Amino acid sequence: MTTGTPPPTAPKRSRARTFVPLAIAAWAVLEIWLLTLVADVAGGFTVLLLLLGGIVLGAVVTKAAGRRAFRNLTETLQQMPGRPGATAAPAAPAGGSKGNGFLMLAGLLLIIPGMISDVAGLLLLVPPVRAVLGRYTQRSLDRRMRSAAPGSFSDVFQQARMHRPDGKVVQGEVIRETDPQQGPSRNENPRPPLTP
Repeated sequence: MTTGTPPPTAPKRSRARTFVPLAIAAWAVLEIWLLTLVADVAGGFTVLLLLLGGIVLGAVVTKAAGRRAFRNLTETLQQMPGRPGATAAPAAPAGGSKGNGFLMLAGLLLIIPGMISDVAGLLLLVPPVRAVLGRYTQRSLDRRMRSAAPGSFSDVFQQARMHRPDGKVVQGEVIRETDPQQGPSRNENPRPPLTP
């Protein structure tokens, strides 16, 4: 009779890994069923026009949101302190800069062929819907960050604020003074200096 270690137990499968593939499969089946239903009522050419219109509108929305995001990034980088022509106080973001992520998602949903994704993409194009979803997402993210366990990703930012409240990063290196005749001790491992 041998006494060995117990057999390893398989890690528990998360609910997301279980239900997300099922939800995607159900969504695809529902999209195909709706497309065939619309094709029976309105004809195949109408369905083709609807799909092509969704692709074109989605591409236009995605391109516009991408340009706006790039413009906002460029303006932010130009206003960084220490840059020529930078203002003393950062300017407030433009009113249309919020919701670029939802506009990109709307464009992607419009590009994906299907009626449900097109309706969801068109709903995301409505500014009040984007505003409500943005507030909900922000509250949800804030709640998750507050309830994160110590040592998690959010804790890193909290620690950084405690050590350097001004947020400045000073690059440098630590130099240990050793006796030149004795040399480095056995426990120390000399390392080359950090270079940018």
